[in-house]
Amino acid sequence: MAQTQMQLQKDERSLGELFSELAAETGTLVRQEVALAQVELTAKATTVGKNVGFLAIGGAVGYAAMLAILAGTILGLSYLMPTWLAAIFVGAVVGLAAYVLISSALEELKNTNIKPEETVESIKEDAQWLKNQMS
Repeated sequence: MAQTQMQLQKDERSLGELFSELAAETGTLVRQEVALAQVELTAKATTVGKNVGFLAIGGAVGYAAMLAILAGTILGLSYLMPTWLAAIFVGAVVGLAAYVLISSALEELKNTNIKPEETVESIKEDAQWLKNQMS
């Protein structure tokens, strides 16, 4: 009996009450979607930031090691050719290696998708739900 009365009360709500409830639920839904987008973007930004940091640190450490190796290589090659020619040769090889490393790192960063895919999909579903509710 109590369930039947509650059902009748739900069925007898005015159009204004229904729209008010819809507006409140829509506001809650929008806040939840914004929170989801914020969490998703923060996670992606953290990943990108960490990779950029590792790239910078790795570059600095590699640079120091490379300077020592290059000096030794130039000195070693100076027994086979003039020192200036050894330096140019080593510089060209190192320049090519740097180009390959930087290009691959930039390509990887370009391919990082920072679009909040889950949030976009969820918003589309919510929009469809809202459209169905209004019909």
